Amino acid sequence: MQRIFVKTIGFVRNELTESEVRDRNCDSDVVIYKEYEAGLEGIEDFSHLNIIFWMDRIRRSERKLLKARPRGHQNMPMLGIFATRSPHRPNPIGLTLVKLVERRGNILRVNGLDALNDTPILDLKPYDKWDSAEHMKVPRWWMMLERERTSR
Repeated sequence: MQRIFVKTIGFVRNELTESEVRDRNCDSDVVIYKEYEAGLEGIEDFSHLNIIFWMDRIRRSERKLLKARPRGHQNMPMLGIFATRSPHRPNPIGLTLVKLVERRGNILRVNGLDALNDTPILDLKPYDKWDSAEHMKVPRWWMMLERERTSR
């Protein structure tokens, strides 16, 4: 097994609870370390970004789980974690598409980030047409969860 090492490029700043973060409708600041600020040049020309972060609050024991129920719902099938968005995975890497609200120097104000305060940022990439799929397919259980989420 190959080991890799990554350096964080910044962190999340917000005062959100876990339930607020899950709702994905709040603003957060992504603070990029000053040494990487030059790498942000031109990013404000994009409306959306993919934020890649390390879910540092996931315990080692949770990283060994290979099966989960989608969103923890007991009425959902038990699936392999790679078929879910479960945070409990061997490498707890988060990936979220966010709306870029504004850039102030090394601080990016974003909307929709599902990461807690002080979460380490690994990378970010602008969202463009290469990231969209024309004919997306999802399983039936996903559609049920989505209907439940949007009916609230």
